[in-house]
Amino acid sequence: MSEKRSVPLREHLLALKPCRHGGLIQETSEIYGIPECEILDFSANFNPLGNPFEYPETGLNFDSILKTSLGKLMEYPDNRYLEFQEAAARFVGLGVTPQNIIPGNGSTEIVRLVVECVVEKGDTVLLPWPTFGEYEMQCRIMGAEPEYPRQDEVETLPDEVLERAKILFICNPNNPTGKLRTREEIKALAERCKKHKTLLFVDEAFIELSDPAQSVADLAASNNYVFVMRSLTKDFAIPGIRMGFGIAAPEMAEILNTARLSWNLGTVANATGTALLNIEGGMDNPYLKKARSMIREEGEKFKAKIDRIRGFKAGEVNVNFIFVDISKFMLDSSELSKRLAARGVLIRDCASFHGLGKDYIRVAVRTAEENDRLIAVIGDVITQWGKEQAKNELQHVIEKASEEGIGGRKTCEYYPCHFEGQNCTFCFCPFYPCENEKTGGKWIQSSRGGNVWSCVDCHLVHNKEIAQKILDCLMQEGDTDELVKVAWKKVMEPIL
Repeated sequence: MSEKRSVPLREHLLALKPCRHGGLIQETSEIYGIPECEILDFSANFNPLGNPFEYPETGLNFDSILKTSLGKLMEYPDNRYLEFQEAAARFVGLGVTPQNIIPGNGSTEIVRLVVECVVEKGDTVLLPWPTFGEYEMQCRIMGAEPEYPRQDEVETLPDEVLERAKILFICNPNNPTGKLRTREEIKALAERCKKHKTLLFVDEAFIELSDPAQSVADLAASNNYVFVMRSLTKDFAIPGIRMGFGIAAPEMAEILNTARLSWNLGTVANATGTALLNIEGGMDNPYLKKARSMIREEGEKFKAKIDRIRGFKAGEVNVNFIFVDISKFMLDSSELSKRLAARGVLIRDCASFHGLGKDYIRVAVRTAEENDRLIAVIGDVITQWGKEQAKNELQHVIEKASEEGIGGRKTCEYYPCHFEGQNCTFCFCPFYPCENEKTGGKWIQSSRGGNVWSCVDCHLVHNKEIAQKILDCLMQEGDTDELVKVAWKKVMEPIL
């Protein structure tokens, strides 16, 4: 007789690793002692305009919505959510009707609902990487077997792969890369999925902040093998009120509405969601059009500034976030994220996305002033890292010189950096930044904005005799920082 497990759960659940959602601002405040109101969050991707209740022209009044909701707190909501369904259908347009709408408590609940109703233990699910991690989590809970094609392989997936797959997830635009597939590309993929009876799950959580013309909501409304998901969280910058909806053909929508949790939208979420979806103009209302225009304009400026940081390569700007390759940067994504957090700025470390390692980050597109603050803080991190490296290098030089004496160090990766015959005892100047233009150093315009001290025209510390005198000072007993000051006063000042 087999021994019972310590918890009465399906065995495969024991190996799941929890996803971390929310709470980063509070945690950062607690760790680094920074007031929450001073922390700038580039890790979350919301409408950079802020919520529409801050714009009188939208005609929305949150106090009025709350007052109406409070009057219904003693009643169960109507689990059909008829007004919400009607508002969602009008908002999307494209021939979508209320019978196509499945109300949801945010995107994660909608993903869970579809996976629960479609996927069985052992089924193959296709998760093109990198993409939103919640798809994998919900599929693993159901005991599915994930396969991971690359994002650029999706359009050429072999027939046999689609044939054995139960569901294919496409995030459009994709999180975290920002890749936006055209409507025609998705449509061609939908035709192939229907042929192989594979459900195509299209996550359009960011489409209203990108290019609504690429939506395939109308395909989902009439095709049992296409499902489209929408989130109000991203569009309207209200993550604290969980609401979204799915779009499916009437037969499928009816089943999903039967299977979803009863009262999955509370009174406040139902009233708020309905009001937001009823803004005149639908997906093309002035508030969202202004947001898309701002994202395009500020996003391109932001991308250009990011690209000027050595070791950073920004991806395309299709939506309100930018995917950045930092594989050639001096710090990995986790170390960079930690150092920025210590300065009150949060970014998304993409190490948790399948296949990415620690070579990528994702940053939200925010206002010009906020974007510039991120660039400036990255500059501060780079400067601090440089000082730490210089100090570590100096300690190494002192230890080595005590054994071997001064040397040319032609193996130095920077040799020759200034002139032939130079001495590379000090790859990193122990006096940086001296800010004394008599050395030949000078202030130059930084690619990140502002000024930075440059040593490019200074070669004093690479002179063998001067390097020896500096080293003699630094090898005395005492605190290294104090010895550096002594060396400057005794060696450099008389020369200058």
